[in-house]
Amino acid sequence: MPTPVVSAAVREQALARELKALGTARANEAVEITTKTSNIVTAVRFRDGQRVQRGAVLVELDSAQARADLAAADAALTESTSLYNRSRELVATQAVSKSQFDQIEATKKANAARVAAAQAKLEDTVIRAPFSGRVGLRRVSVGSLISPGAVITTLDDTSVMKVDFAVPENFLSQLREGLALTANSTAYPGRSFTGRISSVDSRIDPVSRSVTVRAEVPNSEALLKPGMFLNVEIVRDQRNALVVPEEALVPEQNKQFVFVVADDKAQKREVRIGARSPGSVEILSGLALGERVIVEGTVKVREGGAVRDLAMLGPAGGPGAAPPTGGRPGAGRPAGGAGG
Repeated sequence: MPTPVVSAAVREQALARELKALGTARANEAVEITTKTSNIVTAVRFRDGQRVQRGAVLVELDSAQARADLAAADAALTESTSLYNRSRELVATQAVSKSQFDQIEATKKANAARVAAAQAKLEDTVIRAPFSGRVGLRRVSVGSLISPGAVITTLDDTSVMKVDFAVPENFLSQLREGLALTANSTAYPGRSFTGRISSVDSRIDPVSRSVTVRAEVPNSEALLKPGMFLNVEIVRDQRNALVVPEEALVPEQNKQFVFVVADDKAQKREVRIGARSPGSVEILSGLALGERVIVEGTVKVREGGAVRDLAMLGPAGGPGAAPPTGGRPGAGRPAGGAGG
């Protein structure tokens, strides 16, 4: 009697090798707004969490002393410039010696440098945004005396997020700039963020034997925040491949075999497998598209043995349909009795 089996067709499926890692989101540009000198805050021009443009005024400091120093330096420059212009005409008539003229010219240049220094100090009393972004919480108030290095607020450019993650060194050859990836956060279930690898670190960590990879992920909706953990997934080597259900494999020692249904007989065939995915396995060689392999009943069939493929029967059954299961012997026959 043919052995009842269930088969499945060899099909083509898109496969891709995936590399997963845990990354940390960082702002594209991030800075702590501070001051260069000790001074008193006279005005605060931003609100907590406000988005500002490059060059926008954030904080103003007391500028009275800086303006006075600039005025004094400007007056000295005006006087030395006037003396320089008169001496230049007298040099031609030798009324002023060459050494005296050189000294006057040097004084004029020194006064011009003092004006530039005073102007720079005056500009330091106005603190501006170095780039466009979103400011953090305000940490000073009007009238506060702040010192150099004291944090006034933070400024982050989050229009594009940098995602840093570590990858084992054995995958180094498969990483390159421009490789696409997706990032997911537990804060936004079901939401994926797409980006690309922007750079790969030039050094391998000698302790973890991994390399740090940096990707750039657009963040136009400002959903991602600096410091967030992201699950990164890189899809690489995407291709179409022949696959069969994992149940079809019959391992023997270090080889893999399948039973192919051909002319209602089972043919044992060695195959070479590749990548695995949940429920299926890639076939590199040994099978052709459309062939049917046995997925149920492999322990009962033998090479060249007759089989009855239940997967090829109609819904209502047909010739050679599967016998009922779960019944006891003799069930379904007319009960014996007197007469007949």
